[in-house]
Amino acid sequence: MTGTTSGAVRRTPPTFIPARAPLPRWRAIDLLTAAMVAVAFGVVFWAFDTFVYPVVSAVTAGFPPLGELALGVWLIPAVVGALIVRRPGAAVLTELVAANVELLLGNQWGITVLASGFLQGVGVEIVFAILLWRRFGAVPAVLGGMLSAALEIACYEWWSYVPSYSWGWKLIYLAAGLVSGAVIAGLGGWSLTRALARSSALNAFPAGQEFHEGRTRKA
Repeated sequence: MTGTTSGAVRRTPPTFIPARAPLPRWRAIDLLTAAMVAVAFGVVFWAFDTFVYPVVSAVTAGFPPLGELALGVWLIPAVVGALIVRRPGAAVLTELVAANVELLLGNQWGITVLASGFLQGVGVEIVFAILLWRRFGAVPAVLGGMLSAALEIACYEWWSYVPSYSWGWKLIYLAAGLVSGAVIAGLGGWSLTRALARSSALNAFPAGQEFHEGRTRKA
């Protein structure tokens, strides 16, 4: 809407979702955005599975538990989905859709990626639920990534992928996964969300408003 005052054209500021106001129920744009993010990450998963993970496996062949340092790549969608949509279920939805895309495109683990996707999403959900879905900074993202990694490893990978490992190796495997969950999924997911907000792609979400408010205060 435009109007004139003293001969000048005045435009209303863009509409943003308040950063701290209670969120309404799920909107169509929430579902669409979560799906788009998930599909993009599903393609990334396929590319990583096909071209990068074999290299990681070869590099860490001398001490396989260190290969779990790559785990965070598969956890990012849950963190990003939670940070953008900010509603219960966002992490699980985003992670599961990404896992389905990975499955459809082809991977070495088959349909088991769906079980992994569920556990990874639940880990992030638990952290944000404990925080009552009110905190969405780097620390909650890191904690979400770490719990996501812990559930994936302790509830699934120890028993399915590395059952023959000694407990010493299993704990190193877990430590590597926690580091990856914190750095790649947690800090990486938070940084990606900030970058999307900076590009104005998230103006319809609280994350975009937070960036807008911060820039206004600095001006």
